[in-house]
Amino acid sequence: MDDAAKRGEEFRDDRRGQRALPAALVKQLSRQNDTKAWASVISLLAVIAACIAASLVWWTPWVVAPAILMLASRQQACFVLAHDAAHYRLFRSRYLNDLVGRALAAPVGISMRTYRVVHRLHHNHLYQAQDPDIPLHGGYPRGRRYLLRKLLLDLTGRTAPKTFAYFLGAPAINDDVSAADRPPRDRLNDTTPALRRAARQDRYLVIAFHLGAPLLAAMSGHGLAYLVLWILPLCTVLQALLRFRAICEHGAVRDEQSPLWAARTNLGPAWLLWYLFPYQVNYHIEHHLYPAIPHYNLPACHRELQQRGLLDKAEVRHIFTTTGMVSADPASVN
Repeated sequence: MDDAAKRGEEFRDDRRGQRALPAALVKQLSRQNDTKAWASVISLLAVIAACIAASLVWWTPWVVAPAILMLASRQQACFVLAHDAAHYRLFRSRYLNDLVGRALAAPVGISMRTYRVVHRLHHNHLYQAQDPDIPLHGGYPRGRRYLLRKLLLDLTGRTAPKTFAYFLGAPAINDDVSAADRPPRDRLNDTTPALRRAARQDRYLVIAFHLGAPLLAAMSGHGLAYLVLWILPLCTVLQALLRFRAICEHGAVRDEQSPLWAARTNLGPAWLLWYLFPYQVNYHIEHHLYPAIPHYNLPACHRELQQRGLLDKAEVRHIFTTTGMVSADPASVN
């Protein structure tokens, strides 16, 4: 966090069971570059605009269907950049960081400031009892049929309400876990009063946006386009992408006691990483080790860790290998 770090707001480096990079290097990698941040934001908005414009000009299944798949990926990219903002790492200015982060998060159903409160618990207590994300990625592998069933359920839109409830502050719930073993519902209290107040205000903004946006779209004559091009991918394809990415990042781990094994960095073809892991979010070990490093410096952080041998036994996998791991039959895992 920046110079205003306070207890109850901080994202702590996770150094359990591993040697750290030199402090001077981490400080250098943690420097923010507003030009690079704007480049990420503008490139994201450009792809969204191009998909919507192409669909409106050529309203045919041959254009609209690929646009839906592409827009779902860029909706996830909105989440990823809002995630950087939740870490205070998108822009150097705290005001601009929160303004842009909230503007990217609200259209995809996320209260960025509420997510900030919940997400710091995931970082500060990875795979511990306080980690709110264990219901999302814990317990894998559970077999190919289980994973496919979950992803197909996502594609029907039935899991979307739970996802949006999570991003508005409700704890994630795994239906396969008994009520007694589910996380407590008071996650939003584990922070400062200022962040609790900001999160509450932000939730009202997100709800207001999603009440007003369809009305404005209908009044402008684009009600159908809004439903097909934005709400449909938001409630279906995006849900599957979010689940699959979360499982790839933290599912089927070897050891929960260190970020080197409780998180995973996924490598692979650039086009596939662009679609599944936008804006360098595939470097997930690096992100947990040093959450203050902005997304555009994570590849450099990965190289530095690699050159020093600090990732030699870490969960650095090709995405195809990861897919096999998280979908494996539990009986075949030693």
